Amino acid sequence: MKGSVDYSALAARIKVWAKELGFQAAGISALDLAADETHLQAWLAANQHGEMAYMARHGHKRSRPEQLLPGTLRVISVRMNYFPPGISSADKILSDSCAAFVSRYALGRDYHKLMRNRLKRLSLQINEATESTTHRVFVDSAPVLEKALARNAGLGWIGKHTNLLSRDAGSWFFLGEIYTDLPLPADQPLTSHCGSCTACIDICPTQAILSPFELDARRCISYLTIELHGPIPEPLRPLIGNRIYGCDDCQLVCPWNRYATPTPEADFLPRHHLDGAHLCTLFAWTEEEFLNKTEGSPIRRIGYQRWLRNIAVALGNATSEPEIIQSLQSRADHPSELVREHVAWALRQITLETAPESPILRRLSRIREATHE
Repeated sequence: MKGSVDYSALAARIKVWAKELGFQAAGISALDLAADETHLQAWLAANQHGEMAYMARHGHKRSRPEQLLPGTLRVISVRMNYFPPGISSADKILSDSCAAFVSRYALGRDYHKLMRNRLKRLSLQINEATESTTHRVFVDSAPVLEKALARNAGLGWIGKHTNLLSRDAGSWFFLGEIYTDLPLPADQPLTSHCGSCTACIDICPTQAILSPFELDARRCISYLTIELHGPIPEPLRPLIGNRIYGCDDCQLVCPWNRYATPTPEADFLPRHHLDGAHLCTLFAWTEEEFLNKTEGSPIRRIGYQRWLRNIAVALGNATSEPEIIQSLQSRADHPSELVREHVAWALRQITLETAPESPILRRLSRIREATHE
């Protein structure tokens, strides 16, 4: 059946079907990731992946799709916007040391299931059109170089912060893939449009972006609050501020995000007032409350102890108010050594002078002024 298929027409239809399923864009790439493989191996050799051992597993399957799924000829990449409309502004939350900042992607329901189900529907449509069943759907579920594949599929370019960027969507989007044995015409990669801009490098609170396209995950707040299982290194704790799950600073200052379109997906809207809840309110959650309120949320993956660990650090960086001190003291004898150690640090830290205004707030103010000129 494959021989009688008009693959150019099919590629165009796949992109239409993808948009009908709620993806904002789709593209098709070939499999050459040799340069990206070299970059990945150098990154791993420098141990900049920290505790993310899964990045080093599976040999070359991450950079050689045909090894992950034998017979693969092309990869279909899709993009889905996630920035929720009408939420509290990030700079307002970051300027309030008693408010909890949660990365914008994690405010609502977990995207994995939603995107996977829609990709499966897209795969079924392709099957019906070609009678081919050699497809596999991925949404962060296997060793896949999703940003490099999406770049090669024409969905954007990799910015200096290592996130994918698009002229019409900024970087507030999720990616997913379908590996297929269909010889579809490949799209052309996009060239970089970052120019001389270094806003993302300059703003990083922990200086995790060592140079353009070089990220030391061990210093990244997203890594420290999500991927790291043990204690957060003390020198980095004051730099985390009130960020309790992830960090969006490099995206918040990126000029291309002026053109980002809010998501139409109701599942990505904030739950339980996580777009600016008080730190003490979240720190008071019992484990049962945490499990109930994070059901279906990406936040649940860090577990209750790391949730308290992260908030304890943020409380240590907050203003020294009776409510903050009482909140920390309530967990001073928590059964978890991890929690107790971070609470003890926070109680010591809270007696220090309040930190100066975050540089991201100054930068965001300048960006807003430039936008409205």
